[in-house]
Amino acid sequence: MQGWWFEAALLAEGWAERVRMTAEQGRIVGITADAEPEAGDERHGVALPGIANLHSHAFQRGMAGMAERRGPAADSFWTWRDLMYRFANAIGPEELEAIAALAFVEMLEAGFVAVGEFHYVHHDRDGTPFADPAEMGARLAAAAAETGIGLTLLPVLYMASGFGGAAPRPEQRRFVQDIDGYARLVEASRGAVAGSPDARVGVAPHSLRAVTPEGLAAAVEIGGEGPVHIHIAEQTGEVEEYLRHCGRRPVEWLLDNAPVDARWCLVHATHVTSAEIEGVARSGAVVGLCPITEANLGDGVFPATDFLAAGGRFGVGSDSNVLIDMPQELRSLEYSQRLVRRERNLLSSMACPSNGRALFDAAGKGGAQALGMGGHGLTPGARADFVTLDRGHPTLAGRAGDGLLDAFVFADKRGMIDGVWRGGRQWVRGGRHVARDRVVARYVRALAGVGITGQ
Repeated sequence: MQGWWFEAALLAEGWAERVRMTAEQGRIVGITADAEPEAGDERHGVALPGIANLHSHAFQRGMAGMAERRGPAADSFWTWRDLMYRFANAIGPEELEAIAALAFVEMLEAGFVAVGEFHYVHHDRDGTPFADPAEMGARLAAAAAETGIGLTLLPVLYMASGFGGAAPRPEQRRFVQDIDGYARLVEASRGAVAGSPDARVGVAPHSLRAVTPEGLAAAVEIGGEGPVHIHIAEQTGEVEEYLRHCGRRPVEWLLDNAPVDARWCLVHATHVTSAEIEGVARSGAVVGLCPITEANLGDGVFPATDFLAAGGRFGVGSDSNVLIDMPQELRSLEYSQRLVRRERNLLSSMACPSNGRALFDAAGKGGAQALGMGGHGLTPGARADFVTLDRGHPTLAGRAGDGLLDAFVFADKRGMIDGVWRGGRQWVRGGRHVARDRVVARYVRALAGVGITGQ
């Protein structure tokens, strides 16, 4: 039996003070408010439930900052993708594991307790399949086990280079699968995570430009009742091309032709109409928003105010991992709406006027749903996955209740998070992951071996 005592804690039913929480075998068995600490209890300031990072390409952590050089023509997502392909084609299994481990360390230090790994680098450097189809996915699982983060592995089906089943390009050789190969990959991926009691496997048809309608339907069937994630409507060019291809917008087509429901996560969905917003909200699907990456790539701004008004659900992800910072993902989402609408405090409501609380709760619930985690919040029966804030941080002085979250989301300088626990085990102490030094040393060696600098 483990015990913790917190000055304040955000429980499933709301804020409470002087909270004693106990756990056994990694799950919360008791929570008592207005309690005294008992002998052996760990004492901390503020406890929050951990947030899930619903969309990550871990290997891209290794190229963070490399694409910030102007080219001879206008730079966009599509020119950034050229560097991404070069980097993806240079890494081997050992490099992937080392890079992913650092990304996962930084996620935990930023308050993320689980990750949805949208994984598409499947084959060897020359495009030859590994003997184990899940060789690269197993490396991600190993990195998750080493660092302690919860993992939903989302092996990607990638069939084509463009709408209509266009032949894959040479630089996509490590990604491409046919449907039979994808079925084997998903099955092998399930085996790769079998040793982790809370890991799970979903499916990820990459996008409507990279899978055919038949491939999309097959991927959903292969996934069974698990999570289904798909990139969609991220770029205006993608929307315009799909309109030329079939006369429909991507989200419009998906809602009419796929069984979109609460299992689904529509990643980005940046460029949507009012009718599409209503349709996604009615479906119960989660929209996966990645504000830092979407800003970095120049994607555009998702109409979050309209989506929330329609009853939509969202979570946040670190996507390209150019900067891993959970509070900044949340505030960037709110700030993007302010810049477009020239108003403030747009994603809260009269029912929940605190912007920090509204964003934190919505992202927590949406992320847990998207990753198939079965719930979010500190409550008996839930996993003991939580974050503690340093009550002595100057920005938290004089704050209580939702004011703590307003400070954490909008004024955090990566100094407020003190500890992070997963299944009752502490992985971050004093704001620093317990394996950081070892993981960083291996990452530095791996990057030297990759040999790509972005110059």
